[in-house]
Amino acid sequence: MILIGLTGWGDHPTLYPDKESARHKLAAYSRVFRTVEVDSSFYAVQPVRNMEKWTAETPPDFRFVVKAYQGMTGHARGGVPFEGDDAMYGAFLESLAPMREAGKLLAVLFQYPPWFDCTREHVGLLRAAKARMGDVPCALEFRHQSWFAPQMRERTLAFMREEGWIHSVCDEPQAGEGSVPIVEEATDPALTIVRFHGRNAAGWQSGGRPDWREVRYLYRYRTEELAEWAERLRRLERQSQQICVLFNNNSGGDAADNAREMSRLLGLEPPEPSGQLSLF
Repeated sequence: MILIGLTGWGDHPTLYPDKESARHKLAAYSRVFRTVEVDSSFYAVQPVRNMEKWTAETPPDFRFVVKAYQGMTGHARGGVPFEGDDAMYGAFLESLAPMREAGKLLAVLFQYPPWFDCTREHVGLLRAAKARMGDVPCALEFRHQSWFAPQMRERTLAFMREEGWIHSVCDEPQAGEGSVPIVEEATDPALTIVRFHGRNAAGWQSGGRPDWREVRYLYRYRTEELAEWAERLRRLERQSQQICVLFNNNSGGDAADNAREMSRLLGLEPPEPSGQLSLF
């Protein structure tokens, strides 16, 4: 089974053509796609009330991928508002409760930064993070190519299988050490995540610019590129029961169109048009 969705539900104007849908974006979004990545959880551990609200606004078969808080992945260089790791992980796990209880949490995504390279110390941090998450399904995405260097690729995949990490397969620019190649391999028989970041190589290295987020993910996939990936997704489907596909090329409003095109290429049930929103 292949689920297709987007990272976040706010930055996709084509999904919200009228005032009603624009006012109730997640409810409107969930009429078109059946999965989404919650990225606000990366910037701050979300209050339980937010997670309850989002859970209630979506249909029973809707699934969330929740991005791990930046303090849990080493992105928060300026410190975090928690006394220690126990408090930080405790708050994050508490925030997941509404989605877990409703059966709507697909996985938590741990995306590590470009400077998180393949070292013994970092392997230890991965083990510790996974242990703290208990039985919560956790996906792992790298941003440093050393994890998939020829001499490390199979060892990294074996480690992920042993520790119970779900592989987050990436399509992204090949732009030096801070990017990873496409590694078409599942590490979990239940789930594989695939994230499309675009192929804007110049923008990928725009970290010093104030608008780096807008530049980095500015890319529209061509039909031929998506068709190539449709074949990959079918192969991955033979390795995992469920494939969750998330389009992150949001900067130019391309993600929703690319996700719909991928649905058509895979012969999946066409998404509903996002017309007038019915709340009752």
